[in-house]
Amino acid sequence: MSLAAALSIATGGLANVNYQLGVVAQNVTNAATPGYLTEVANQQSLTVGDQPSGVKSGPTTREVDTALQSSLLGQNAVVSGLQTQQAALQQIDAVQGTPGQGGDLPDLVAQLGNAFSTLENDPSNQAQQSAVVAAAQTLSTQVNALGNAIATERQTAQNSIVAAVNSINSQLAGIGQLSNQIMQFQSEGVSTADLENQRDAAVSSLSKLIGIRSIAQPNGDLLVMTSSGLDLPIHTSTPPLATAGANLGANAYYPGGGVPAITLNGYDVTTQLAGGQLGANLTLRDATLPGYQGQLDEFAYTLSNRFAQQGLALFTDPTGNVPTPTAPPSQTGYVGYANIMQVNPAVAAQPSLVRDGTTPIPGSPTGASNFAPNPAGGPAGFNTLIQRVLNYSLGSEVQPGVAQAPPSVTGLGPAGTLSAPYAAPADLSGFATAFVAAEAGDSSSVSSQLNTEQGVQTTLSSNLSSEDGVSLDKQMSNMVVLQNAYAANAKVVGAVQSMWAQLLQL
Repeated sequence: MSLAAALSIATGGLANVNYQLGVVAQNVTNAATPGYLTEVANQQSLTVGDQPSGVKSGPTTREVDTALQSSLLGQNAVVSGLQTQQAALQQIDAVQGTPGQGGDLPDLVAQLGNAFSTLENDPSNQAQQSAVVAAAQTLSTQVNALGNAIATERQTAQNSIVAAVNSINSQLAGIGQLSNQIMQFQSEGVSTADLENQRDAAVSSLSKLIGIRSIAQPNGDLLVMTSSGLDLPIHTSTPPLATAGANLGANAYYPGGGVPAITLNGYDVTTQLAGGQLGANLTLRDATLPGYQGQLDEFAYTLSNRFAQQGLALFTDPTGNVPTPTAPPSQTGYVGYANIMQVNPAVAAQPSLVRDGTTPIPGSPTGASNFAPNPAGGPAGFNTLIQRVLNYSLGSEVQPGVAQAPPSVTGLGPAGTLSAPYAAPADLSGFATAFVAAEAGDSSSVSSQLNTEQGVQTTLSSNLSSEDGVSLDKQMSNMVVLQNAYAANAKVVGAVQSMWAQLLQL
């Protein structure tokens, strides 16, 4: 081997060490960068014929456990979705109140019954009549507050869906741009490790918005699809997903009821999008929250009807009317009623009506017995209505031996497609308790599941970091090896230069 060849090899060795030190520096700098995977400096021996010719550096690659990485992406979607659900349900919990503390629906129904019981002892007591009206107003206000909270969270879900679709389109475009660069660099033999780490970070962010899978292609491109297998284009001049904003009323529903769909290249794919913030908000908007609204509307209707059928229209709409179903589905005519129900304006203006009654009842063998309101100037101690309220409006029978017609627990909502998760309660107290318990159970279940899934996410993230993330100890060890290699190559260069100098002196 000539001195020129030795000098060339040693100089190439110095350049290779410089390259590898650059990779070490990149790894150390990004040791704390979330999702960053260790970059690996690659080299190969060069020969010309049968003679050694030094070393070739690069391209830089990464250490990637694709199976573990894919599991973490799926877990990101699960955790993000549960966090979204938890945030919505906790808002309703806050309005619902703590059971047993006097402000929840079962307690308020009981307080109304207690007010009537007190009035029964002295039906002419105007203060007690007003107390009954006040208890009824407190109950109706709480029903309104719950209805409004449900409506607010549903609108929040709709707004979040629009924002998530826009973010997904932006993320897909960014992933597409990075993939274009990776494909170009890979075809030129240039390192793509940094770009791949950037693309992984973008895919990780996307996985929090929607459940996805990603598959790296041999040419450096990336295939992105939903967890259900729907292809999400990353190379397109127009945003692939589209939806529209909307102000949702209680009568809005999906599909076909004024709630915007999400389309992919013009086709409705709403039901194929699951996981992440988007999937959770779709469930909240189209199932969970409308279900609560349907149950609460049914409670409000049952409350109003059971008082009215005994001769006291205590709870009505703002016009003083108790709604009635007009056609199938069962709640047609009173969808959204919980949000507007109030104490009958006539009763609020004349509290003595809680003693006297508002409506004559003709009586029916399958419904309430006949009732005549206390006429003007009638007995001050009239308590017939009060007893009917205590025994029947708040009880499980409409008259002795005749059970109350059960409230609807299926066919709820404007399209009649929703159901309550409990059997039809016999009385108002049981209905209030069932509704509160169902929502609280959902909220508790989501929070418990979130804690479990966050633990799984942490484990997966730690495993990926320990396997493919940056080990500072390993990088420092590599740096020591590279320092020694640099020094050795430098000595070779120095020795060759010294030999050249001696030759020139001959």
